[in-house]
Amino acid sequence: MPEFGGRLWSLWDKEKDRNLLFTNDVLRFSNLATRNAWFSGGVEWNPGIIGHTPFTASPLFTGSLEDEHGMPVLRMYEYERIRQVTWQMDFWLEGRFLNARMRIVNFGEAVVPMYWWSNIAVAEHENGRIIVPAEKAYTFGEGVVYKVDVPMVNGVDITKYQNIEKSVDYFFEISKNEPKYIANVDAEGYGLLHLSTDRLQSRKLFSWGHTSGGDHWQEFLTQNAGKYIEIQAGIGKTQYGCVPMAPHTAWEWLERYGAIQLKEEDLGDSFETLKEKVTGFVRKNNLCGEMDAALAATKEMAKREARIWQPGSGYGALKNKIRKAGGKTPVSCHLDFGECTEELKLWERFVETGELAEPDVTSIPSAFVSDDFIYKQLRAGIADRYKDNWYAHYQLGIFYFQKGEYGWAREEFQQSLALADNAWARHGVAAVCTINGEKEEAARSILHGMEMQKGSLSYQKEGFHILHVNGMSDAVVKEYERLTPAFKEDKRILLYYVQAQAAQGEYRKAYDLLCADGGLVVPDLREGEAVLGELWMELHEKLYGVPGDIPAVFDYRAIDL
Repeated sequence: MPEFGGRLWSLWDKEKDRNLLFTNDVLRFSNLATRNAWFSGGVEWNPGIIGHTPFTASPLFTGSLEDEHGMPVLRMYEYERIRQVTWQMDFWLEGRFLNARMRIVNFGEAVVPMYWWSNIAVAEHENGRIIVPAEKAYTFGEGVVYKVDVPMVNGVDITKYQNIEKSVDYFFEISKNEPKYIANVDAEGYGLLHLSTDRLQSRKLFSWGHTSGGDHWQEFLTQNAGKYIEIQAGIGKTQYGCVPMAPHTAWEWLERYGAIQLKEEDLGDSFETLKEKVTGFVRKNNLCGEMDAALAATKEMAKREARIWQPGSGYGALKNKIRKAGGKTPVSCHLDFGECTEELKLWERFVETGELAEPDVTSIPSAFVSDDFIYKQLRAGIADRYKDNWYAHYQLGIFYFQKGEYGWAREEFQQSLALADNAWARHGVAAVCTINGEKEEAARSILHGMEMQKGSLSYQKEGFHILHVNGMSDAVVKEYERLTPAFKEDKRILLYYVQAQAAQGEYRKAYDLLCADGGLVVPDLREGEAVLGELWMELHEKLYGVPGDIPAVFDYRAIDL
């Protein structure tokens, strides 16, 4: 799925006529990532920052080439504009495996905090189990990360994942000398085997658990595809941190995805025995040695150009323009990042000429950038060349805000407003005031912006969010009742309205709205956001004097954050 972050959606074993992955039956975009655009299923590769990549629903540059033997190779790549690195994935079939050759390059001058986890969704099999060459694992609870012995944790064999009660991560510690693999097999011993070279040092099991809330999350993210777990592979010991990547450095590794079939007599073995047998199978067949050799043999292929048939973003092209302006070479000699897209033409012109056009104040800003070259150019010219440019002040304010320099950010937003009243700088002021605890000023600023952008649902949702977090329930109620009928139907805005009614003591009205039509479902509910259940309990107790059991439709308590 190159249009959705390069997701591997299914992997079919032609001999068994079975899919080795969990393939969702819907693309249900949800708010479980750093951007409200994540969906479950398949294999998702996550470079850059902690968590699911924000670009998991964005197209990658995609093309093809042949290796030295004429084997077709699929390539997907992109410029990762947060960490400012390039990353590429080359795929080809070999025997019973899909090879995935990964390459990240830090072409810059600074150390980069790097993150990578290959997130593999697999079916939660009845009586299924995980096999991984580990004796201990890291997990998280009560605000700390700690180590546990595996497979038994608090009297439960966690490798038999249907035993796991609550949503949990286990990051398996694989010793340096052990092969790097993880397998998920069903009750007949069949399933997926994932291997890698040593760069991916860790493996992980994620389960939604088996509570009402965990089951509800799976129903929320799927339709009729059933339950799944995630087995992952990463460069760090856990997902709670990054690994320093030196400047002018390339990291490469190979992953393999294929089927495994245990012998019938092995099915009842203990975890320790199964681990020894699978590890022995991997070593006997020299699977890790084969991967090391394949990684080395394809080193030159990985630096050859591909024939591109789908473009990615224009940010790599813009970065090449920036490097050219600074007298530097392109970010890559073999990865073609094409030309700047239309939304980046304004910044391309700024880089090449120093001129920054002023868009119409009513138009949504087309693109934001995060690059020191542009920041320094803006800051250097803001007192003279750009002093009368409302958009320059606004964008510089965004840079300051990103850097945590809120005083300077507010000054730039206010200067932008002095030159041309605009909803975007109004939002910036409201965000700064929210951080500073200036609740009334935050509300005044965002209400002005909401009036200017009545027709923008995204702006209205952000406006209601700012009013809500500042405790402005009166304003939430008043603004909701002014909305168009279509905007009133937005479930996130409706939730703010229900919360505001509750805050004003209108418990019956809030309860009835919450429970109407079978219960309020908020499509962009955040992972770990238990607000619906908490609100129902609060209202139920206010009305009936007892807490009550949270109905399943409001129960999202699987994740304890």
